[in-house]
Amino acid sequence: MTVEETIREQRRAKLAEIAGLGYALYPHRYDYSHELAALAAAYGGRTAEELEAERTPVRVCGRLVALRAHGKAGFAHLAQQGARLQIYVRQDAVPARDFALWKLLDLGDFIGVAGYLFRTRTGELTVHAETLEFLAKDLRPLPEKWHGLQDVERRYRQRYLDLLVNPGAREVFLRRARLIEALRAAFLARGYIEVETPMMQTLAGGAAARPFTTHHHALDLPLYLRIAPELFLKRLVVGGLERVFEINRNFRNEGISTQHNPEFTMLEFYEAYSDYRVLMDWSERLLAEAAEQVTGARAVAYGGETIDFGRCRRLGLRAAVREFWPGEAGPAPSEEELRDPRAEARLAARYNRVAREAPESRYPPVEIPPVAEPGVILTALFEAIAEPELRQPTIIHDFPLAVSPLAKAKPDEPDWVERFEIYAAGMEIANGYSELNDPEEQRRRFALQLERREGGDAEAHAMDEDYVRALEYGMPPTAGEGIGIDRLAMLLTDSASIRDVILFPLLRPREADVGAGNSEPDDRSAPAASR
Repeated sequence: MTVEETIREQRRAKLAEIAGLGYALYPHRYDYSHELAALAAAYGGRTAEELEAERTPVRVCGRLVALRAHGKAGFAHLAQQGARLQIYVRQDAVPARDFALWKLLDLGDFIGVAGYLFRTRTGELTVHAETLEFLAKDLRPLPEKWHGLQDVERRYRQRYLDLLVNPGAREVFLRRARLIEALRAAFLARGYIEVETPMMQTLAGGAAARPFTTHHHALDLPLYLRIAPELFLKRLVVGGLERVFEINRNFRNEGISTQHNPEFTMLEFYEAYSDYRVLMDWSERLLAEAAEQVTGARAVAYGGETIDFGRCRRLGLRAAVREFWPGEAGPAPSEEELRDPRAEARLAARYNRVAREAPESRYPPVEIPPVAEPGVILTALFEAIAEPELRQPTIIHDFPLAVSPLAKAKPDEPDWVERFEIYAAGMEIANGYSELNDPEEQRRRFALQLERREGGDAEAHAMDEDYVRALEYGMPPTAGEGIGIDRLAMLLTDSASIRDVILFPLLRPREADVGAGNSEPDDRSAPAASR
């Protein structure tokens, strides 16, 4: 029998003794007078003399996180919602049955305490217990020390333990909650309507990604888990809901990395009578204000550097390739070369000669297909060369049409579109564009995507006839954007992995955990998220 199994047996025996004392082992409720944080706020400034004169009666409850029992008296600390409060139990101050219960308690147990407030000799606010109630038993021993959470896998598999023993984990998810609250408030203040769109869809659309598939048995209908809500949100714009947003869960059947989880949260929004420049301007303000509301400052610490959301640079995609072109690959390409689709393969070949000799993490090679639409190879060069170097918040604008099937073309350059992406710490955190609202052009682009799909591209967009039909009813000039909540939360909590900011990340199951809903990390690379 292991040590943990021995402790569990001992605690089960104590549970039986508690039942023998007449306590309900799993009572339905406990009527408390104060939450611990509220009690500390209300009485934390009272002196020992004031507390003694008032003898304020209180009823509190929580989990035992410290226990010091010595003979006929002892102290303990209760924890609740991140707050702690000391209690004092003395044999001659509580009923005999309650003191017998006190002797059977372990760290991690839940109890209720009724008594009055006083200060100890050291000045700590404390409840002098007059009665105890048993609320629940912790049958497994809590970790004595988490040692800085070195057991990362255990943190993800047993998030409840992570939250119990690591105050830093709790703060991460409180910040994430404040982030979502701040973003929602900003959209409501701007006149947006929050909506919900289907998570199961007959067509997987709105992004270039491999979907998860499922089946509705009653209708005998194949379905896909949502990869993006885009096409449904734009249908609502057609219907007259001209400013809509959704904080949504998306599912993409892709690899897992420190920046990718198959299930993730996006904020997606659409604003009629706007274009991508309107959203670029507003996104700068939105991210800066959200950072300030969540962390107290627009500049945040992340991975040993300072990310300043108060300053956001703008750079064209071609200009970014020029700026970050590796010197080992020779002179940076000229503007003329970058505008010439025939030169893209030559530039990639020149870059790949360097990439093959360098560590992959420094210069990952790019694929050179035998035939590629204009801009496809150039986009791959941008992702390999420039993306990792975009440490400070940067808006990269203007993208090839070939990688943007739902965006509106630039008036002066029909093979390029009005699209932008926002980067920070080398991660894409937002993607937006002026929406294509010409139904015939949209049908043509869907047809081109179908050709790619037939050629073996599993991420190519499907034809959505109903969406084209919706556009035929007329959609006003519109701009839309998606912001990755998980990656933004990483930046605002100084978290190195996306799994640190998702309460229950997807992991590969271990044999002992089959059916338990968790699994083992898989850090295979995944494509950048796209809207």
